[in-house]
Amino acid sequence: MQLTNNYKILVVDDDPDIAELLHYNLTREGYEVAQADNGKKAIEVAHTFKPDVILMDVMMPVMDGIAACRQLREDNDFRQTHIIFLTARAEEFSEVAAFEAGADDFITKPIKPRALLSRLAAFARRDAHQEEQDKVIEAGGLRIDRTSFAVFKGEQKITLPKKEFELLAFLAATPNKVFSREELLNNVWGSDVYVIARTVDVHIRKVREKIGEDNIRTIKGVGYKFNTD
Repeated sequence: MQLTNNYKILVVDDDPDIAELLHYNLTREGYEVAQADNGKKAIEVAHTFKPDVILMDVMMPVMDGIAACRQLREDNDFRQTHIIFLTARAEEFSEVAAFEAGADDFITKPIKPRALLSRLAAFARRDAHQEEQDKVIEAGGLRIDRTSFAVFKGEQKITLPKKEFELLAFLAATPNKVFSREELLNNVWGSDVYVIARTVDVHIRKVREKIGEDNIRTIKGVGYKFNTD
């Protein structure tokens, strides 16, 4: 993952005016930009372009953004790619569906270019901060390797999407400390990224499905902790 505004960004939107707006503002900032107008085409372009970030509309013909995101996340090449959904649908169920599919962020239309550029800069800052942290965490019978974004449980290797990995690594770095949902949102997603508290619950559930139920404990009415008892 590059850590400057030299990110390669794939813009996926069937509205040519929005695609043109994003292309103009992103290239002006120095980003390398590719485009697609539906989810199926986005997957094809992604395999050749190798984007660092995908800005993906939700409602599109041929294949919608949710389906495309799920398919991308099933491919190891795109498990660590930042995927940001763009949508005019502000209903909560749309946001939950986006994060269920593996999204990192969620931006409602009309898109404000300055705000979008700020989000991208926030991703770069968090990537840089994570590179400075310990490369390997060993706790609760898990070995969490920040370099390969892999989790090892005994001899079993478990690969998690980026946000699930970051959430697990953050909790495991301070075992047995209880974090509220708000603290997890601020530290894993960032205070300048708007996501709902339920997003944490969705990601915790998905992490538990992969590593087992015992490592992350729910503290009712408070939050979550990485359990080593």
